[in-house]
Amino acid sequence: MAKRKPSVKKHTKTLENKPPIFAFLKTKQAQTIFGFFLISFSVFLCIAFISFFFNWQEDQSTLDQLTNRAVKSSNLLGKIGANLSHFFIYKGFGIASFIIAIQLFLMGLDVLFKRKLSKIILAWNWSLVAMVLISISLGFLHVKFALLSGIVGFEINQYLQDFIGKTGLAIALIFLFAAYIVVRYKVTFDLFIEKLKQKRAAKEQEESLIVEENISNAKEDEKTIEKEKTNEVVKKTVEETSEDKEKSNFEKSVIDLKPTISKHSDVETKKEELTLTVAHEPEANIEETVEDLNDVGIDVAIGREEESSTQNLSDKLVKDFGEFDPTLELANFKFPTFNLLKQYNETISIDPEELEANKDRIVETLKNYKIGIAEIKATVGPTITLYEIVPEAGIRISKIKNLEDDIALSLSALGIRIIAPIPGKGTIGIEVPNKKSTIVSMHSVISSKKFQESPMELPVALGKTISNETFVVDLAKMPHLLMAGATGQGKSVGLNAVLTSLLYKKHPAEVKFILVDPKKVELTLFNKIERHYLAKLPDVEEAIITDTTKVVHTLNSLCIEMDNRYDLLKAAMVRNIKEYNAKFKARKLNPNDGHQFLPYIVLVIDEFADLIMTAGKEVETPIARLAQLARAIGIHLIVATQRPSVNVITGIIKANFPARIAFRVTSKIDSRTILDAGGADQLIGRGDLLYTAGNDINRIQCAFVDTPEVEKITDFIGSQKAYSEAFLLPEYVDDESGTTVDIDIADRDKLFRDAAEIIVTAQQGSASLLQRKLKLGYNRAGRLIDQLEAAGIVGGFEGSKARQVLVPDFVALDQLLENEKKV
Repeated sequence: MAKRKPSVKKHTKTLENKPPIFAFLKTKQAQTIFGFFLISFSVFLCIAFISFFFNWQEDQSTLDQLTNRAVKSSNLLGKIGANLSHFFIYKGFGIASFIIAIQLFLMGLDVLFKRKLSKIILAWNWSLVAMVLISISLGFLHVKFALLSGIVGFEINQYLQDFIGKTGLAIALIFLFAAYIVVRYKVTFDLFIEKLKQKRAAKEQEESLIVEENISNAKEDEKTIEKEKTNEVVKKTVEETSEDKEKSNFEKSVIDLKPTISKHSDVETKKEELTLTVAHEPEANIEETVEDLNDVGIDVAIGREEESSTQNLSDKLVKDFGEFDPTLELANFKFPTFNLLKQYNETISIDPEELEANKDRIVETLKNYKIGIAEIKATVGPTITLYEIVPEAGIRISKIKNLEDDIALSLSALGIRIIAPIPGKGTIGIEVPNKKSTIVSMHSVISSKKFQESPMELPVALGKTISNETFVVDLAKMPHLLMAGATGQGKSVGLNAVLTSLLYKKHPAEVKFILVDPKKVELTLFNKIERHYLAKLPDVEEAIITDTTKVVHTLNSLCIEMDNRYDLLKAAMVRNIKEYNAKFKARKLNPNDGHQFLPYIVLVIDEFADLIMTAGKEVETPIARLAQLARAIGIHLIVATQRPSVNVITGIIKANFPARIAFRVTSKIDSRTILDAGGADQLIGRGDLLYTAGNDINRIQCAFVDTPEVEKITDFIGSQKAYSEAFLLPEYVDDESGTTVDIDIADRDKLFRDAAEIIVTAQQGSASLLQRKLKLGYNRAGRLIDQLEAAGIVGGFEGSKARQVLVPDFVALDQLLENEKKV
């Protein structure tokens, strides 16, 4: 089956066949010239139209004398201006023709600023409708014949009046103008209705306040009347007490007063005071005290209800500004094009003679061992052919499986693999390599519909299956990938295929790579996209890590990043990075609280065995921790090794890497180490691989991406606008970085005082803080931290935590530094 040629090439050929003038018209220069022409022509028309209203009578005789140079025109733009003005204003739409000039000016701007053609056409349609309406309206107002309305407006006006009369035309024009404004500018009465509702609500609130005030006034009047009654009772009691002079017992007079006063509970406290006054002071003082009590007023304050919001704040932000777009900083970023990848002749050649011969040999070999075949079917792939056989009833599957070497001998083929049975089918599979294999290009898998329309978070196109289908997997769901195989069997090409897939699908804001290359030559090409896609430690020159010490620091820094991300997820109350980013895009998380958009981080280690040999547990421990925990916060690991032994791929590593890729290995033991199953030792090499994600094992021909192709892709991306620097990982300082050595005051950095003030202000001791605030490199910031520790301003090293600040404020800092000078 012939492969379809890409449409890009056809389009290029058609453009080459067209004359050069058509190619020029499609260039930006031609569009710019056309835009300036429209603007100039609009200005030309405006000047001609204005001049027409002053000179139209004088120019009537020159209209038919366009070629006669002896006849001069009074129009500022000559006879051409006079003729254009006569055509558009007198014979056309009158003063409404100015809309044409204005619209030409706007169209010129639209062409210069590359506005969509559909919007330009829509603007012209509305302008022409407005021009006709204005022309008819001016004709309706009995303006002098055809000067302001034009012949078109005048004639249409007369025609309509003959049918619907003058009054009917007036009604029709009012309706048409109203409809035009409503439809064109989307005018509604919602705002007016809302204002009426607000006024009505305010009026109702005022009325309710007046009612409440009346009620409170009524209550105050009742209290006043009650107080007056109380005063009268008090006065009577006082008079009775003064008349009864014969009673000399002071306590008795007090007891007589108390029952009378206590009947009125509203002024109980004041009455007790009055009772004592009666016992010791004259009558006049009692009356003054009662009058003072009555003069005291009460101010009543009624709290109003708080206004409630009907719209969620995050919804309002989304409505006003739209969802947060992480790609906005590199909004003009262009993904690599397909033509950067090579194309090969990928038509699978089917040799009927080869198929028939292999079928006969398989049947004959099985027949020799008294195994009958009921049915056989062949599926031809790029590098191997799958023969599916259905054995006769009563045949044991294990008997066929044990004949793997015998079938390989009869077929004279390298790498016969028997699948007994094929999962999901009632057949037994025998995979036989093709004599003539087909190259699977990266172009074919990247341009496939299955990859381009994939809804996966991190889609990876590995290659093609036996049935010639593109095999796409999601790295986010793996969640980590272990890749192993002997030297020269396709591991580096496999890594390049994974990285290329992500570069073609994900924006630089969405994914970052940490590349570890102990061999120093495999991943160097990706240095060109450092400020687009790579992540690195602060103050490190090269983003691609080749030094074992830096690998340990990077892995521990990645663990700190993991912990920080989990803190953010906890604060946002979400379970994974996908939910977190969706919530952040919907503006439900505040950046002032430390929230930010989190890109996926993919850690790629090209030669894991070398790291294990040189660093051992220092590497294995953080990798195991990342593999166990980092899935939910978007950190994914791809580990490749050419030595799949148990001391390299340990039980902890295998337990946390369910997705595995096995290229050809030399022994069955290695195959079982990688896949927990045999078969990798029967592969034929050159990108032939087995992939498992913990269930079925799929045989795939890895897509071939060559070094020049990777170079073209990285050049294409690297030539575009990038971020100011690579994505910086958190600072990590190992246990040996702390210092207890005293540092001489004279040797201190010039920025020591500034650094001390920053640390005291922030109450956080870290080198990264000084890097950001003072714009320093990592080494100088580290020296400053050591000097601050020696001075007793910050505490000792505490692992991934920030150092403790020992000075509470500037006063204590000044005192500490003064004491140092005295010493």
